Amino acid sequence: MDVRFRKKDRIVILDLVGSFDENCASFIESIGRCLKDGYQDLLCNFEEVTGVDYMGISGIVIAYKEVVNNHARMKFVNVPVHLMNLFVISGLDKTIDILPTEELALNAFKEDRNIEHIKKLKLRRRFKRLPIDIKVELKDKFVDNHSCFKVSVINLSALGCYIYGCNKFKLGDSVLVNINIDKDIILALDAKVVWIADKEVQNLIHPGMGVAFDNISNSDQQKLISFIEKNLANIASKD
Repeated sequence: MDVRFRKKDRIVILDLVGSFDENCASFIESIGRCLKDGYQDLLCNFEEVTGVDYMGISGIVIAYKEVVNNHARMKFVNVPVHLMNLFVISGLDKTIDILPTEELALNAFKEDRNIEHIKKLKLRRRFKRLPIDIKVELKDKFVDNHSCFKVSVINLSALGCYIYGCNKFKLGDSVLVNINIDKDIILALDAKVVWIADKEVQNLIHPGMGVAFDNISNSDQQKLISFIEKNLANIASKD
Protein backbone atom coordinates (compact mmCIF):
# COMPACT_ATOMS: atom_id res chain seq x y z
CA MET A 1 0.00 0.00 0.00
CA ASP A 2 1.44 3.33 -1.12
CA VAL A 3 0.01 6.59 0.26
CA ARG A 4 0.54 9.94 -1.45
CA PHE A 5 -0.48 13.21 0.16
CA ARG A 6 -2.13 16.32 -1.28
CA LYS A 7 -3.75 19.30 0.43
CA LYS A 8 -6.67 21.47 -0.60
CA ASP A 9 -7.63 24.24 1.81
CA ARG A 10 -7.65 22.53 5.23
CA ILE A 11 -8.31 19.06 3.79
CA VAL A 12 -5.65 16.35 3.41
CA ILE A 13 -6.24 14.07 0.43
CA LEU A 14 -4.63 10.64 0.65
CA ASP A 15 -4.22 9.07 -2.80
CA LEU A 16 -4.09 5.35 -2.08
CA VAL A 17 -2.31 2.93 -4.45
CA GLY A 18 -2.31 -0.86 -4.17
CA SER A 19 -4.23 -3.31 -2.01
CA PHE A 20 -5.69 -3.16 1.50
CA ASP A 21 -4.43 -6.39 3.03
CA GLU A 22 -2.04 -7.42 5.80
CA ASN A 23 0.30 -4.68 4.55
CA CYS A 24 -2.14 -1.80 5.19
CA ALA A 25 -0.18 -0.59 8.24
CA SER A 26 1.14 2.30 6.13
CA PHE A 27 -2.44 3.56 5.73
CA ILE A 28 -3.08 3.45 9.49
CA GLU A 29 0.23 5.19 10.15
CA SER A 30 -0.55 7.88 7.54
CA ILE A 31 -3.91 8.63 9.14
CA GLY A 32 -2.23 8.85 12.56
CA ARG A 33 0.42 11.22 11.20
CA CYS A 34 -2.24 13.55 9.75
CA LEU A 35 -4.12 13.62 13.05
CA LYS A 36 -0.90 14.26 15.00
CA ASP A 37 -0.16 17.20 12.68
CA GLY A 38 -3.54 18.70 13.56
CA TYR A 39 -5.53 17.97 10.41
CA GLN A 40 -9.22 17.35 11.02
CA ASP A 41 -10.54 16.58 7.52
CA LEU A 42 -9.12 13.54 5.71
CA LEU A 43 -10.22 12.40 2.25
CA CYS A 44 -9.14 8.94 1.09
CA ASN A 45 -9.00 8.54 -2.69
CA PHE A 46 -9.58 4.88 -3.71
CA GLU A 47 -9.21 5.42 -7.47
CA GLU A 48 -6.02 3.32 -7.68
CA VAL A 49 -6.90 0.75 -5.00
CA THR A 50 -6.97 -2.71 -6.57
CA GLY A 51 -8.43 -4.77 -3.75
CA VAL A 52 -9.50 -5.01 -0.10
CA ASP A 53 -9.53 -8.21 1.97
CA TYR A 54 -10.73 -8.86 5.53
CA MET A 55 -7.39 -7.61 6.94
CA GLY A 56 -7.84 -4.44 4.93
CA ILE A 57 -11.35 -3.92 6.31
CA SER A 58 -9.91 -4.30 9.83
CA GLY A 59 -7.24 -1.70 9.02
CA ILE A 60 -9.85 0.76 7.76
CA VAL A 61 -11.90 0.28 10.94
CA ILE A 62 -8.82 0.88 13.13
CA ALA A 63 -8.01 4.08 11.23
CA TYR A 64 -11.62 5.27 11.40
CA LYS A 65 -11.76 4.75 15.17
CA GLU A 66 -8.57 6.81 15.51
CA VAL A 67 -10.16 9.60 13.46
CA VAL A 68 -13.33 9.59 15.60
CA ASN A 69 -11.31 9.54 18.84
CA ASN A 70 -9.55 12.69 17.66
CA HIS A 71 -12.87 14.42 16.81
CA ALA A 72 -11.86 14.52 13.14
CA ARG A 73 -13.62 13.50 9.90
CA MET A 74 -12.74 10.93 7.22
CA LYS A 75 -14.48 10.39 3.89
CA PHE A 76 -13.86 8.11 0.88
CA VAL A 77 -13.99 9.07 -2.77
CA ASN A 78 -13.67 7.33 -6.17
CA VAL A 79 -14.42 3.87 -4.75
CA PRO A 80 -14.58 1.30 -7.60
CA VAL A 81 -17.83 -0.65 -7.97
CA HIS A 82 -16.39 -4.00 -6.81
CA LEU A 83 -15.01 -2.37 -3.64
CA MET A 84 -18.24 -0.46 -3.05
CA ASN A 85 -20.09 -3.77 -2.98
CA LEU A 86 -17.69 -5.01 -0.31
CA PHE A 87 -18.17 -1.84 1.75
CA VAL A 88 -21.96 -2.30 1.55
CA ILE A 89 -21.71 -5.92 2.71
CA SER A 90 -19.36 -5.00 5.58
CA GLY A 91 -21.50 -1.99 6.60
CA LEU A 92 -18.69 0.54 6.10
CA ASP A 93 -20.94 2.56 3.78
CA LYS A 94 -23.21 3.29 6.77
CA THR A 95 -20.28 4.46 8.91
CA ILE A 96 -18.04 6.37 6.50
CA ASP A 97 -19.27 8.94 3.97
CA ILE A 98 -18.46 7.71 0.45
CA LEU A 99 -18.68 10.34 -2.32
CA PRO A 100 -18.49 9.79 -6.10
CA THR A 101 -16.26 12.80 -6.94
CA GLU A 102 -13.56 14.82 -5.25
CA GLU A 103 -15.49 18.06 -5.71
CA LEU A 104 -18.55 16.68 -3.92
CA ALA A 105 -16.37 15.34 -1.13
CA LEU A 106 -14.61 18.68 -0.59
CA ASN A 107 -17.96 20.46 -0.47
CA ALA A 108 -19.25 17.88 2.01
CA PHE A 109 -16.37 18.69 4.38
CA LYS A 110 -17.22 22.38 4.09
CA GLU A 111 -20.88 21.70 4.92
CA ASP A 112 -19.83 19.57 7.90
CA ARG A 113 -17.73 22.43 9.27
CA ASN A 114 -20.56 24.91 8.83
CA ILE A 115 -23.05 22.62 10.60
CA GLU A 116 -20.58 22.07 13.43
CA HIS A 117 -20.12 25.84 13.75
CA ILE A 118 -23.87 26.42 13.90
CA LYS A 119 -24.21 23.80 16.64
CA LYS A 120 -21.54 25.57 18.68
CA LEU A 121 -23.37 28.86 18.26
CA LYS A 122 -26.60 27.31 19.52
CA LEU A 123 -24.77 26.13 22.63
CA ARG A 124 -23.54 29.66 23.20
CA ARG A 125 -26.89 31.42 22.93
CA ARG A 126 -26.31 32.97 26.34
CA PHE A 127 -25.56 36.13 24.36
CA LYS A 128 -28.65 38.27 23.91
CA ARG A 129 -30.00 39.01 20.45
CA LEU A 130 -31.20 42.45 19.41
CA PRO A 131 -33.94 42.92 16.78
CA ILE A 132 -32.78 46.02 14.92
CA ASP A 133 -32.66 47.65 11.51
CA ILE A 134 -29.34 49.36 10.80
CA LYS A 135 -27.39 49.86 7.60
CA VAL A 136 -23.96 48.24 7.33
CA GLU A 137 -21.24 47.89 4.71
CA LEU A 138 -20.50 44.37 3.49
CA LYS A 139 -17.74 43.11 1.19
CA ASP A 140 -15.91 39.95 0.22
CA LYS A 141 -12.89 39.45 2.47
CA PHE A 142 -10.66 38.01 -0.26
CA VAL A 143 -11.60 40.13 -3.27
CA ASP A 144 -9.24 43.08 -3.48
CA ASN A 145 -11.53 45.85 -4.66
CA HIS A 146 -13.41 48.73 -3.12
CA SER A 147 -16.96 47.59 -3.90
CA CYS A 148 -19.18 47.39 -0.84
CA PHE A 149 -22.78 46.35 -0.51
CA LYS A 150 -25.08 48.60 1.52
CA VAL A 151 -27.30 46.16 3.38
CA SER A 152 -29.34 45.93 6.58
CA VAL A 153 -28.72 44.04 9.78
CA ILE A 154 -32.08 43.02 11.26
CA ASN A 155 -30.83 40.80 14.08
CA LEU A 156 -27.60 41.26 16.02
CA SER A 157 -25.72 39.44 18.77
CA ALA A 158 -22.14 39.43 20.02
CA LEU A 159 -21.58 36.25 17.99
CA GLY A 160 -23.05 37.22 14.65
CA CYS A 161 -25.93 38.85 12.81
CA TYR A 162 -28.56 38.36 10.15
CA ILE A 163 -27.95 40.43 7.03
CA TYR A 164 -30.94 41.27 4.84
CA GLY A 165 -30.81 42.43 1.25
CA CYS A 166 -27.88 40.52 -0.22
CA ASN A 167 -27.64 37.33 -2.27
CA LYS A 168 -24.08 37.70 -3.55
CA PHE A 169 -22.46 35.19 -1.20
CA LYS A 170 -22.64 31.47 -0.59
CA LEU A 171 -22.32 29.21 2.43
CA GLY A 172 -18.82 29.32 3.95
CA ASP A 173 -17.76 32.59 2.28
CA SER A 174 -15.61 35.00 4.31
CA VAL A 175 -16.85 38.59 4.46
CA LEU A 176 -16.06 41.91 6.12
CA VAL A 177 -18.85 43.74 7.95
CA ASN A 178 -18.53 47.38 8.97
CA ILE A 179 -21.06 48.21 11.70
CA ASN A 180 -21.56 51.73 13.01
CA ILE A 181 -22.68 51.23 16.62
CA ASP A 182 -22.15 54.81 17.74
CA LYS A 183 -21.30 58.18 16.26
CA ASP A 184 -17.58 57.59 16.68
CA ILE A 185 -17.43 53.79 16.81
CA ILE A 186 -17.32 51.70 13.64
CA LEU A 187 -16.50 48.02 14.08
CA ALA A 188 -14.78 46.27 11.17
CA LEU A 189 -15.52 42.59 11.75
CA ASP A 190 -14.47 39.43 9.94
CA ALA A 191 -17.36 36.98 9.50
CA LYS A 192 -18.34 33.75 7.78
CA VAL A 193 -21.64 32.95 6.09
CA VAL A 194 -23.16 30.09 8.13
CA TRP A 195 -26.66 29.92 6.67
CA ILE A 196 -28.69 31.39 3.82
CA ALA A 197 -32.41 32.14 3.87
CA ASP A 198 -34.57 29.80 1.79
CA LYS A 199 -36.83 31.80 -0.51
CA GLU A 200 -39.65 29.25 -0.29
CA VAL A 201 -39.58 28.87 3.49
CA GLN A 202 -38.32 32.26 4.69
CA ASN A 203 -39.59 34.60 2.01
CA LEU A 204 -40.10 37.49 4.46
CA ILE A 205 -36.36 37.71 5.17
CA HIS A 206 -35.14 36.71 1.72
CA PRO A 207 -32.66 37.54 0.29
CA GLY A 208 -30.46 37.32 3.35
CA MET A 209 -27.94 35.30 5.30
CA GLY A 210 -26.69 34.63 8.79
CA VAL A 211 -23.04 35.35 9.49
CA ALA A 212 -20.88 34.39 12.47
CA PHE A 213 -18.17 36.79 13.56
CA ASP A 214 -14.77 35.19 13.05
CA ASN A 215 -12.00 35.68 15.64
CA ILE A 216 -13.70 38.74 17.09
CA SER A 217 -11.57 40.46 19.72
CA ASN A 218 -12.73 40.70 23.33
CA SER A 219 -12.74 44.48 23.02
CA ASP A 220 -15.02 44.51 19.96
CA GLN A 221 -17.28 41.86 21.48
CA GLN A 222 -17.68 43.91 24.66
CA LYS A 223 -18.59 46.96 22.58
CA LEU A 224 -21.27 44.92 20.81
CA ILE A 225 -22.61 43.58 24.12
CA SER A 226 -22.84 47.12 25.54
CA PHE A 227 -24.60 48.36 22.39
CA ILE A 228 -27.06 45.45 22.45
CA GLU A 229 -27.85 45.75 26.16
CA LYS A 230 -28.37 49.52 25.88
CA ASN A 231 -30.82 49.12 22.99
CA LEU A 232 -32.65 46.22 24.65
CA ALA A 233 -33.08 48.40 27.74
CA ASN A 234 -34.49 51.20 25.55
CA ILE A 235 -36.96 48.78 23.94
CA ALA A 236 -38.06 47.47 27.34
CA SER A 237 -38.61 51.00 28.69
CA LYS A 238 -40.99 51.75 25.81
CA ASP A 239 -43.15 48.66 26.41
